Amino acid sequence: MKIIQKIEPHLWFENCAEEAARFYVSVFSNSEVGRILLYTDEGLDIHGMPAGSVMTVEFSIEGQKFTALNGGPVFKFTEAISFIINCETQEEVDYYWEQLTADGGEESMCGWLKDKFGVSWQVVPVVLTEMMADPDIEKVKRMTHAMFTMRKLDIEVLKRAFEGND
Repeated sequence: MKIIQKIEPHLWFENCAEEAARFYVSVFSNSEVGRILLYTDEGLDIHGMPAGSVMTVEFSIEGQKFTALNGGPVFKFTEAISFIINCETQEEVDYYWEQLTADGGEESMCGWLKDKFGVSWQVVPVVLTEMMADPDIEKVKRMTHAMFTMRKLDIEVLKRAFEGND
C-alpha cells in the first residue's frame, strides 16, 4: 500500500517544472524524481499548454515529497513562502548557499536566498535556533545583531557574538 503524505508542497512554475525538480534532486542527497505527468489536448482552452508537454513532476528531497507544475505565467514565487534547510556545519551552509545561488540565484539577508527559479530558501545553522532560544536575552541580542549584518550565515561569527567575544 502506498503511503500518502498528508501535506505536499506544490510549486507553480511557468514552464520549467522538470528542470527545477532535476536541479533540486541534484543539490540534495536522498532525493529523486518520481512520476512525470503530461498535458493532453483536453482543457487546452483553459491551460494553454501543448499536448504531450510536462504538466507535473513529482519529486522528493530528503523524504519530503513535492509536486512541480508547469502552469504558465499566471503566478510567481514570493518570499512569503520559503523552505528552511537546517544545517549542522558551516560546510553544509556553504554548500547549499553556493548550489542554490548559482546560475542566477540571488543572495538576500540573514541566510535567505532565491534560487534561479525564484524559490526562496533559508539556509540556517541548527545552532542559530538553539542560540535564539537561550534565556539570556543579551546573548540573543548580540547574536541577532551579528546575524542582521550577514547574507550567508557564519556559524563562528554568530557564536562569538553570542558569547560576547566579537
